[in-house]
Amino acid sequence: MFRKNLATGWILAALALAPAAAPAQDAKAVLERATGAMGDPKSIRYAGEGTGWTFGQAFKPGMPWPKITVHSEIRTINYETGSMRDEITLSRAEPKGGGGYPPVAQQRNDQFVSGDYAWNQGPAGPQPGSRFVGDRVHQLWITPHGVIKAAMKNHATLKKPAQGGKGLTAVSFAEPGRFTATAFINAEGLVERVESRLPDPVLGETTAVTLYSDYRDWGGVKFPSRIRQSQGGFPVLDLAVKEVQPNASADIAPPDAVKNATERVTTEKVAGGVWHVAGGSHNSVAIEMKDHIVLVEAPLNDGRSGAVFEEVKKLAPGKPIRYVINSHGHFDHSGGLRAAVAEGYTIITQAGNKAYFERAFSTPDRIRPDRLAKSGKKPKLRTVNDKLVLSDGSRSIEILHITGGDHNDSFLMAYLPKEKLLIEADAFTPGPPNSPPPEQANPNHLTLVANLERLKLVPDKILPLHGRVAPLSDLYAAVKKPMPQ
Repeated sequence: MFRKNLATGWILAALALAPAAAPAQDAKAVLERATGAMGDPKSIRYAGEGTGWTFGQAFKPGMPWPKITVHSEIRTINYETGSMRDEITLSRAEPKGGGGYPPVAQQRNDQFVSGDYAWNQGPAGPQPGSRFVGDRVHQLWITPHGVIKAAMKNHATLKKPAQGGKGLTAVSFAEPGRFTATAFINAEGLVERVESRLPDPVLGETTAVTLYSDYRDWGGVKFPSRIRQSQGGFPVLDLAVKEVQPNASADIAPPDAVKNATERVTTEKVAGGVWHVAGGSHNSVAIEMKDHIVLVEAPLNDGRSGAVFEEVKKLAPGKPIRYVINSHGHFDHSGGLRAAVAEGYTIITQAGNKAYFERAFSTPDRIRPDRLAKSGKKPKLRTVNDKLVLSDGSRSIEILHITGGDHNDSFLMAYLPKEKLLIEADAFTPGPPNSPPPEQANPNHLTLVANLERLKLVPDKILPLHGRVAPLSDLYAAVKKPMPQ
């Protein structure tokens, strides 16, 4: 008993002499400390250069995204209005994969987001881009100062860092309907890492990891000198920041043409029972069969493809869409496939895409539930190796593998032999009528010509999934070759 009482006395004495335990810090206190350490700019402009990778444009399913050289990126953000402008000059750094970039020359992109509106500025004026809103809003609010502001606004909570997060404090929050994020803040109050998850039209949801390092002081505001980001498991950016201007002028507002834009779908009858479905940046083609419709391409996202489905259903009343042919797996051309699955349509795609799409379609979108998540449908896939023919006895559709090019390894085109019509995406996008051929032939054009000659196909017209319907002669003029006899 004596030993027990003595031991108890020692414990009580030790507790009395020990300093009082620090009160558990809450997320708000952590964020306030970070704001004090990094500064609290209302806007910011930073510029840098480095390497990028084009998300969703891999040469093969599951490969890293294709590399680009970022010659210059100037990003201007207004945190008070939730607006951002990116002025990017880039060029290809490797030949394989998509992205729409010229094979040699540099390309300038001017991209905007403000609230619920996104657009690109080009020679023809502002081009609405509703499909870009989610990603650009996400990029804005995971910047070092943006993530602190978004976490405060959305009542972040403390989270225990996983293994490897020693010395970091983690705060988690959700931007409703947009993304979820965890910001990792070091002992100096600087944001070192942001792990986020956001909706994607192909993948359902995807994970982004953004790393910030080598902070410098710019007029009382601290900002990293290096930014690295991965998305979907592969790198998308490695930027060396050269200049930072806190509280820069950032008057960014959506033009009326962007605010008033709606999803526009037009149809042009090219032959009996064949329609070129256009009206936006990406086209589709509807083909009437005896008791159903075959649709070539469900692009971009639920919004675009859903509008296309509704318009196509009007073309042949009483005939349902049964098949959707996917030209290739690049995300802008497959972003509507989840909506097609939700409608119960069978997806026809090149065999190399099957496993990738099955995994993607099994990932639900819980952040902003899409049509597939709401439907609960399971995908029906039919694959093509080199050739598949759909026929109803009077009309045939030949679905053919485009081989030998650098754009995509799982690349399909469709040919209607009776009507002599070719349907293709990205292999040839016609320029304006009577425009001069490019000085240097586009490699994708050369690949298409090689495949047509290999298969001995001489279509009368090309129905591209970008741009206008064009005669075959436009393709041969673009590569400066004589027409086949």
